[in-house]
Amino acid sequence: MKILVAHNAYQHRGGEDAVVDAEVALLRARGHAVEVYQLHNDALTHMPRAVAAVSTIWSQRSASDIDALCDSFAPDVIHVHNTFPLISPSLYWAAGKRRVPVVQTLHNFRLLCPQAIFLREGKICEDCIGKVPWRSVTRKCYRESAMQSAVLTGMLATHRAIGTYRDRVTRYIALNEFARAKYIEGGLPAARFRIKPNFVPSAAEPSWDNRNGGMYVGRLSSEKGLDVLADAVRHAPSIGVDVIGSGPLEALAHEAFGARYLGFRPLEDIMARMGTAQFLVLPSICYENSPRTIVEAFSCGLPVIASRLGALVDIVHEGVTGLLFNPGDAADLAQKMAWATAHPEQMARMGRSARAEYEAKYTPDRNYEMLMDIYEDAISTLRRERHAA
Repeated sequence: MKILVAHNAYQHRGGEDAVVDAEVALLRARGHAVEVYQLHNDALTHMPRAVAAVSTIWSQRSASDIDALCDSFAPDVIHVHNTFPLISPSLYWAAGKRRVPVVQTLHNFRLLCPQAIFLREGKICEDCIGKVPWRSVTRKCYRESAMQSAVLTGMLATHRAIGTYRDRVTRYIALNEFARAKYIEGGLPAARFRIKPNFVPSAAEPSWDNRNGGMYVGRLSSEKGLDVLADAVRHAPSIGVDVIGSGPLEALAHEAFGARYLGFRPLEDIMARMGTAQFLVLPSICYENSPRTIVEAFSCGLPVIASRLGALVDIVHEGVTGLLFNPGDAADLAQKMAWATAHPEQMARMGRSARAEYEAKYTPDRNYEMLMDIYEDAISTLRRERHAA
């Protein structure tokens, strides 16, 4: 199979970029021809605002590039990840003109919420689901800019009106059932959805002896709940939590965690630490989609203490692969961390269950099987539609 992968890379590399690279490597390792069409948001620094705004809604460059790649590479399927802002939804129309099936992975909620995480003033906000998100302009939801929010709203309104998201994507990939349900609530056709989580390569066979302490791995920001974790540690100062990451709340991390704030660390170091920690903390106050850190933790046999919110409730099974606490409630988080520290045998049992969950759902081999099923389904669906026409 020949797969064209399209992705608009972010200025600050994150989990989505890592997922794209991992899937490309997985497909190539299985013998498939993979071409990557990638634009990078660094280009925005040299682009006039008016040009960037027009390209967000419709990029003629991307349409022409995809058309040319369909000639030169002749893909069996186009797998799209992020199109915002440089690639734009013009890609879907170019693929449709060449009758190539499109598979779209929905890594966040951008098609429903310009901010992409359903969060406003520190609280969940679903005001725009199923509606033209004009409120995002008045509230400056995207980067606290009315102008940038208006461009995003214009893109969403335009392509909803002309049926791009309804008709031009053959199959959507949701990372979990919660995300699928939200997108269907927002108006995308239920029949076009398939569920496939992210994956990571297996860590070394875990050991559950002599584990201690907690970990936080991720962006240091309010929506990720770093201030909630900081308050929880103040409630229970005897509990040690190593904090790894970077972001706007680095000063808070230095103040709250002292020497246990480790800054950025390479993945190899993170995985090694996951192999000796007792629990991972994921205190987000926004709707997470499918954090890669949870899959990494499960591969290391590390249970997760997560917010009882959105998809996290489906991913972390309370009392089986981890614990859940009330989102934003530092006292409840402190209580759960204290319980975990006081019950090493129960946490080790949850760690073993987390590893079993990884082996059942999140390995490269399992992910490859699911991805191939989705590609073949998309190809056969478009073929049937073509014959019916």
